[in-house]
Amino acid sequence: MSCTPAELVTQVSSCLVQASFQVLGDVDSRVPGLRVTEVSAGALVSWTASDGFTALSRDQAGHAASDDSMRVIVQAAVAGLLVQLGHTVTEMPDGGGLMVLTEAVFPRGSKSNCAPKPSTSQMPRSV
Repeated sequence: MSCTPAELVTQVSSCLVQASFQVLGDVDSRVPGLRVTEVSAGALVSWTASDGFTALSRDQAGHAASDDSMRVIVQAAVAGLLVQLGHTVTEMPDGGGLMVLTEAVFPRGSKSNCAPKPSTSQMPRSV
């Protein structure tokens, strides 16, 4: 079962908000935060660190690449949630976020509209 990219953006955004993530609307990509944007294959989930966080991570003695580490942590949390809800999620090769595909993976015999039901499906790539 699949849905349109626009429907998927709405659904993914809603799932993230319900899980207490703060999702930004259609704003400049330089504004820090989590955003979900429509792309031809589905929904792109990306995160931009704030200048304050970036400066703080640079000031932490003995912690290399903290900004990148935080991006990985945010992506793992988001991917884990979306996979648990039955979405097919892949990591963008350039590290530019997570792609949530319009084609969802559902357990055999389940019926669904655009909203996936909880499943134990595996992600195609480890995130």
